[in-house]
Amino acid sequence: MFSHAHFPTPKSDKSFGLDAKLSYPCDKTKPHSADRHAWRDMTIHIPKQHPINLKTARKTDLRSQFGALVYRVRNGKTQVLLITSRKTKRWIIPKGWPMSGMTAPQAAAQEAWEEAGVRGKVHDLPLGFYSYTKEIKTRGGVMPMPVLVTVYPVKARKCVADFPEAGQRRQKWMSPKKAATLVREKPLAKMLRDFDARMLR
Repeated sequence: MFSHAHFPTPKSDKSFGLDAKLSYPCDKTKPHSADRHAWRDMTIHIPKQHPINLKTARKTDLRSQFGALVYRVRNGKTQVLLITSRKTKRWIIPKGWPMSGMTAPQAAAQEAWEEAGVRGKVHDLPLGFYSYTKEIKTRGGVMPMPVLVTVYPVKARKCVADFPEAGQRRQKWMSPKKAATLVREKPLAKMLRDFDARMLR
Protein backbone atom coordinates (compact mmCIF):
# COMPACT_ATOMS: atom_id res chain seq x y z
CA MET A 1 0.00 0.00 0.00
CA PHE A 2 1.11 3.54 -0.66
CA SER A 3 1.07 5.75 2.41
CA HIS A 4 -1.20 8.74 2.13
CA ALA A 5 0.31 12.19 2.24
CA HIS A 6 -1.09 15.39 3.67
CA PHE A 7 -0.73 18.71 1.91
CA PRO A 8 -0.78 22.07 3.73
CA THR A 9 -3.83 24.23 3.16
CA PRO A 10 -2.87 27.64 1.74
CA LYS A 11 -4.83 29.94 4.04
CA SER A 12 -4.27 33.00 1.89
CA ASP A 13 -5.67 31.42 -1.27
CA LYS A 14 -9.41 30.78 -1.48
CA SER A 15 -9.17 28.97 -4.82
CA PHE A 16 -6.84 26.21 -3.54
CA GLY A 17 -3.86 26.12 -5.80
CA LEU A 18 -3.04 29.53 -7.21
CA ASP A 19 -0.22 31.67 -5.88
CA ALA A 20 -0.44 30.59 -2.26
CA LYS A 21 1.54 33.20 -0.30
CA LEU A 22 3.42 31.90 2.71
CA SER A 23 5.59 33.86 5.16
CA TYR A 24 8.58 32.22 6.79
CA PRO A 25 10.37 33.47 9.93
CA CYS A 26 13.97 34.54 9.54
CA ASP A 27 16.68 32.05 10.36
CA LYS A 28 18.70 32.69 13.50
CA THR A 29 21.66 33.40 11.27
CA LYS A 30 21.19 36.86 9.80
CA PRO A 31 21.02 36.77 5.99
CA HIS A 32 22.80 39.25 3.78
CA SER A 33 20.87 42.48 3.31
CA ALA A 34 20.18 41.63 -0.33
CA ASP A 35 18.52 38.36 0.70
CA ARG A 36 16.66 39.67 3.75
CA HIS A 37 13.36 40.34 2.01
CA ALA A 38 13.46 36.95 0.23
CA TRP A 39 13.72 35.20 3.60
CA ARG A 40 10.95 37.23 5.16
CA ASP A 41 8.37 36.87 2.41
CA MET A 42 8.37 33.97 -0.03
CA THR A 43 5.69 33.21 -2.61
CA ILE A 44 5.06 29.70 -3.90
CA HIS A 45 3.54 29.53 -7.38
CA ILE A 46 1.61 26.33 -7.94
CA PRO A 47 1.14 25.71 -11.68
CA LYS A 48 -2.38 25.63 -13.07
CA GLN A 49 -3.67 22.13 -13.80
CA HIS A 50 -4.36 21.27 -17.41
CA PRO A 51 -6.83 18.76 -18.86
CA ILE A 52 -5.55 15.20 -19.14
CA ASN A 53 -4.45 13.78 -22.49
CA LEU A 54 -4.96 10.02 -22.25
CA LYS A 55 -2.50 7.55 -23.77
CA THR A 56 -2.71 3.80 -24.22
CA ALA A 57 -1.03 1.36 -21.81
CA ARG A 58 -0.94 -2.34 -21.06
CA LYS A 59 -3.88 -3.58 -19.01
CA THR A 60 -1.74 -4.68 -16.07
CA ASP A 61 0.35 -1.47 -15.82
CA LEU A 62 -0.07 0.77 -12.77
CA ARG A 63 -3.15 2.89 -13.34
CA SER A 64 -4.37 6.13 -11.80
CA GLN A 65 -7.83 6.93 -10.51
CA PHE A 66 -9.29 10.05 -8.96
CA GLY A 67 -11.47 9.80 -5.88
CA ALA A 68 -13.87 12.21 -4.18
CA LEU A 69 -14.06 12.56 -0.43
CA VAL A 70 -17.55 14.06 -0.36
CA TYR A 71 -18.33 16.00 2.81
CA ARG A 72 -20.80 18.39 4.40
CA VAL A 73 -21.17 20.15 7.76
CA ARG A 74 -24.31 19.59 9.83
CA ASN A 75 -24.78 21.31 13.20
CA GLY A 76 -21.11 22.16 13.27
CA LYS A 77 -20.01 18.57 12.70
CA THR A 78 -18.30 17.12 9.63
CA GLN A 79 -20.01 14.27 7.79
CA VAL A 80 -18.61 12.27 4.87
CA LEU A 81 -20.41 10.21 2.23
CA LEU A 82 -19.58 6.59 1.52
CA ILE A 83 -21.07 4.47 -1.24
CA THR A 84 -20.97 0.75 -1.95
CA SER A 85 -19.15 -0.86 -4.86
CA ARG A 86 -21.37 -2.47 -7.47
CA LYS A 87 -19.85 -5.97 -7.35
CA THR A 88 -18.64 -6.63 -3.80
CA LYS A 89 -20.96 -4.13 -2.06
CA ARG A 90 -18.16 -2.97 0.23
CA TRP A 91 -17.96 0.64 1.39
CA ILE A 92 -15.81 2.96 -0.76
CA ILE A 93 -15.59 6.57 -1.87
CA PRO A 94 -16.66 7.68 -5.36
CA LYS A 95 -13.72 7.19 -7.71
CA GLY A 96 -12.96 6.48 -11.33
CA TRP A 97 -10.57 6.64 -14.24
CA PRO A 98 -9.08 9.80 -15.75
CA MET A 99 -11.35 11.53 -18.24
CA SER A 100 -9.92 13.02 -21.39
CA GLY A 101 -10.25 16.81 -21.41
CA MET A 102 -10.78 17.07 -17.63
CA THR A 103 -8.32 17.95 -14.88
CA ALA A 104 -7.87 15.52 -11.99
CA PRO A 105 -10.13 17.52 -9.61
CA GLN A 106 -12.80 17.82 -12.31
CA ALA A 107 -12.72 14.06 -12.87
CA ALA A 108 -13.14 13.48 -9.11
CA ALA A 109 -16.13 15.84 -9.04
CA GLN A 110 -17.65 14.03 -12.03
CA GLU A 111 -17.36 10.70 -10.19
CA ALA A 112 -19.14 12.23 -7.19
CA TRP A 113 -22.01 13.08 -9.52
CA GLU A 114 -22.15 9.82 -11.49
CA GLU A 115 -21.77 7.45 -8.52
CA ALA A 116 -23.40 9.41 -5.68
CA GLY A 117 -25.61 12.12 -7.23
CA VAL A 118 -23.65 14.94 -5.59
CA ARG A 119 -22.91 18.33 -7.07
CA GLY A 120 -20.52 20.54 -5.20
CA LYS A 121 -17.22 22.39 -4.93
CA VAL A 122 -14.06 20.39 -5.53
CA HIS A 123 -10.77 21.61 -4.07
CA ASP A 124 -7.70 21.70 -6.29
CA LEU A 125 -5.26 20.23 -3.77
CA PRO A 126 -5.56 16.49 -3.00
CA LEU A 127 -5.91 15.18 0.53
CA GLY A 128 -3.62 12.25 -0.17
CA PHE A 129 -3.27 8.91 -1.93
CA TYR A 130 -4.05 5.24 -1.43
CA SER A 131 -3.67 2.13 -3.55
CA TYR A 132 -5.56 -1.07 -4.16
CA THR A 133 -5.49 -4.02 -6.55
CA LYS A 134 -8.22 -4.48 -9.13
CA GLU A 135 -8.78 -7.80 -10.89
CA ILE A 136 -9.28 -7.53 -14.63
CA LYS A 137 -9.92 -10.04 -17.40
CA THR A 138 -7.19 -10.48 -20.01
CA ARG A 139 -6.53 -13.03 -22.74
CA GLY A 140 -4.36 -14.88 -20.25
CA GLY A 141 -7.08 -14.96 -17.60
CA VAL A 142 -7.82 -12.81 -14.59
CA MET A 143 -4.84 -10.61 -13.70
CA PRO A 144 -4.18 -8.13 -10.87
CA MET A 145 -3.85 -4.49 -11.81
CA PRO A 146 -2.38 -2.00 -9.29
CA VAL A 147 -4.31 1.25 -8.97
CA LEU A 148 -3.19 4.48 -7.29
CA VAL A 149 -6.05 6.76 -6.22
CA THR A 150 -5.59 10.50 -5.69
CA VAL A 151 -8.29 11.82 -3.36
CA TYR A 152 -9.82 15.29 -3.65
CA PRO A 153 -12.25 16.83 -1.14
CA VAL A 154 -15.67 17.73 -2.59
CA LYS A 155 -18.04 19.91 -0.55
CA ALA A 156 -21.60 18.75 -1.26
CA ARG A 157 -23.97 21.51 -2.24
CA LYS A 158 -26.75 19.49 -3.88
CA CYS A 159 -27.75 15.82 -3.60
CA VAL A 160 -30.32 14.35 -5.98
CA ALA A 161 -32.04 10.97 -6.27
CA ASP A 162 -31.79 10.77 -10.07
CA PHE A 163 -28.18 10.31 -11.25
CA PRO A 164 -26.35 7.96 -13.69
CA GLU A 165 -25.71 5.08 -11.24
CA ALA A 166 -28.78 5.51 -9.04
CA GLY A 167 -30.12 2.17 -7.81
CA GLN A 168 -26.78 0.42 -8.31
CA ARG A 169 -25.18 1.49 -5.02
CA ARG A 170 -26.08 2.25 -1.43
CA GLN A 171 -24.92 5.50 0.09
CA LYS A 172 -24.73 6.82 3.63
CA TRP A 173 -23.64 9.97 5.43
CA MET A 174 -21.62 9.37 8.59
CA SER A 175 -18.86 10.76 10.77
CA PRO A 176 -15.30 10.53 9.43
CA LYS A 177 -14.32 8.21 12.28
CA LYS A 178 -17.21 5.85 11.50
CA ALA A 179 -16.32 5.88 7.81
CA ALA A 180 -12.72 5.02 8.67
CA THR A 181 -13.88 1.76 10.28
CA LEU A 182 -15.81 0.69 7.16
CA VAL A 183 -13.31 1.11 4.33
CA ARG A 184 -10.79 -1.64 3.58
CA GLU A 185 -7.72 0.40 2.61
CA LYS A 186 -5.72 1.52 5.65
CA PRO A 187 -4.31 4.74 4.10
CA LEU A 188 -7.85 5.77 3.11
CA ALA A 189 -9.08 4.93 6.61
CA LYS A 190 -6.45 7.21 8.14
CA MET A 191 -7.30 9.93 5.64
CA LEU A 192 -10.94 9.74 6.69
CA ARG A 193 -10.17 9.55 10.40
CA ASP A 194 -7.99 12.68 10.24
CA PHE A 195 -10.34 14.65 7.99
CA ASP A 196 -11.77 17.88 9.35
CA ALA A 197 -13.76 20.17 7.05
CA ARG A 198 -12.74 23.18 9.16
CA MET A 199 -9.23 22.84 7.73
CA LEU A 200 -10.57 23.66 4.26
CA ARG A 201 -11.40 27.12 3.03
